[in-house]
Amino acid sequence: MVFTAQFGMPEIRREKVPEALLRHLILRARERKITMHDLGEISDWLAKAPTVPEGKWFKRFATFTACGEGELVKTFLLPGQLADGEEAL
Repeated sequence: MVFTAQFGMPEIRREKVPEALLRHLILRARERKITMHDLGEISDWLAKAPTVPEGKWFKRFATFTACGEGELVKTFLLPGQLADGEEAL
């Protein structure tokens, strides 16, 4: 886990994501009809190496919400679905 020195918050892991979690994210993206454009939004955000809370967090995008815990993105929600945790910037 990589932490920023200033805030002590983890960066989102982009490599070596557990295979079962990766399969889950792909399934959720398909089920919830998250488009390539939508995935481009999260990719752009991840490219900025954002830091997130250690516990549960979420990040709202135009047509979906990414939810995670610590350094991992855990699922995708549609508008109207309730996200749990602290909102990431």
